[in-house]
Amino acid sequence: MEEYGKNPKLSYNEYLKVADLIDLQKTLSDPVSHDELLFIIIHQTYELWFKQILHEIDGTIAWMAEGRMFRANHSLKAVNKIEKVLVGQIHVLESMAQIGFLEFRDKLNPASGFQSMQFRELEFASGLKDEKILKFFEFDEFAHERLTRRFGEPSLADAFWKLLEREGFHSGTKEERMESIVEILGHPEKYPDLFIMQDLLIDHDENIAAWRHHHVLMVERMLGMKRGTGGSEGVGYLRTTLEKKFFPELWEARTYLEVNGQ
Repeated sequence: MEEYGKNPKLSYNEYLKVADLIDLQKTLSDPVSHDELLFIIIHQTYELWFKQILHEIDGTIAWMAEGRMFRANHSLKAVNKIEKVLVGQIHVLESMAQIGFLEFRDKLNPASGFQSMQFRELEFASGLKDEKILKFFEFDEFAHERLTRRFGEPSLADAFWKLLEREGFHSGTKEERMESIVEILGHPEKYPDLFIMQDLLIDHDENIAAWRHHHVLMVERMLGMKRGTGGSEGVGYLRTTLEKKFFPELWEARTYLEVNGQ
C-alpha cells in the first residue's frame, strides 16, 4: 500500500482542474474593484449549475422516452434541488456595495446576462422556445449552433406529453392535456409515478419563476431603474419575463380539478 500523499496517481487538484479553475476569473476594472471577483465567481457558478441542470434534463428526456419514470423523477428531483441553490445564490450579490458594483459595471458593456447561452438552452430544453432569441446570438457561432440544435430537439414538455400518450392519455390539444392532468391529480394513487412527475415539473417551473422574481428584486436593489448593460430596459425588461411558464397546462389544469366531479 502506497504511503498517503506520496507519488499519488491522481490528486484532488488534478481531477478537478483546480489550477485552471481559479485562473478563470479575469477582472476588467483598473484599479481592480474589490467586488468584481465576487460578481465573476457568482456568474461562473451559475453557468456550471446550468450545465448540470441541462445534463439532468437531457437524461430525463431520454428516460421519459424509454418509459423509465422512476429514473426520470430522480433526475427531476436533482434539477429542483439545484434550482433552489440558484435562487439563494442571487442574494450573495446583494453583499456588494452599490457604489462598488458601479466601479466596474460600465466595463461590462455591451455584455449582458441576456446573453447566457446555457440559460436560453435551459428554457428551450424545458419547453419555452422563442425563435427570436436565436437572432440575438447570430454574432456568436458557438452559441447560435447550440441554441439552434436545442430549438429543434424535443423538449422536456414534449417528452412528458408523449409519455402520457403512451400511458393511454390524450394529449394532442391543450384541452386534452388539461383533462389528462385533471385525471392524474384526481387519482394520485392510481397514477403515482405520473402524479409525482407532474408535481416535479411544476416545481421546476416554479423554481425558475422564483429565480426570475428574486433576480428582478436584486437588480432593482443594486441599480434602481438604470438601463441594462446590453441596452435593455433593465428592471423594466426583467419584469416582462415573470409570467413565463414551461408547462402552462399543468398550472391551468388545477382550475378544473373538483372533488367527486362536483
